[in-house]
Amino acid sequence: MLISLNKIINEYNLNIKGVIHIGAHYGQEYKDYIKNNIKNIIFFEPLKNNYNILLNNINLSDNIKSYNMALGNITGEIEMYVETYNQGMSSSILEPELHLKQYPQITFDNKEIVKIDKLDNIIFNKGDFNMINIDVQGYELEVFKGSKQTLEHIDIIYTEVNRDEVYKKCTRVEELDNFLSEFKFERVLTSWDGNIWGDALYLKK
Repeated sequence: MLISLNKIINEYNLNIKGVIHIGAHYGQEYKDYIKNNIKNIIFFEPLKNNYNILLNNINLSDNIKSYNMALGNITGEIEMYVETYNQGMSSSILEPELHLKQYPQITFDNKEIVKIDKLDNIIFNKGDFNMINIDVQGYELEVFKGSKQTLEHIDIIYTEVNRDEVYKKCTRVEELDNFLSEFKFERVLTSWDGNIWGDALYLKK
């Protein structure tokens, strides 16, 4: 998270009862969730190696769960472009585009077939969660299209955003603004630390 969890909680007086973390990588935010007394957490991470490390970094319980899958607007399997230089954090379902020029040291030299499903198909008590933290390298819109029922329960979205084609046909920030506005979300904070990519906070009006 380019913008710290503590910062957004304090600045916007947020009460987070549960987080759905999509694209969890190694679970770097887990300790912050626990420190902020967030009771309910679900992690989604599609890449097998990342997922195994994630499992070592979190304590699973009745309220903390994890799934080794990608999320989108389809059900089945899908191929991901995988890199290792950045510990897999830049891996994506989408083919890299400007990312290759911005970070030439990161090469996508592997592919992995992963399970994919819609968030709305996953069975859990959606009323226990009011925040989504999503980092899926340009695939955000497809994830949200498969999450329409879940979005009815969500008040807070923290997401990576793009204003250029970092990955081929990736979601642009204006597309995300338009789609999420249908669910009464407004982008209230944006950090363009990566120039053509960054992080944003959306709150339900």
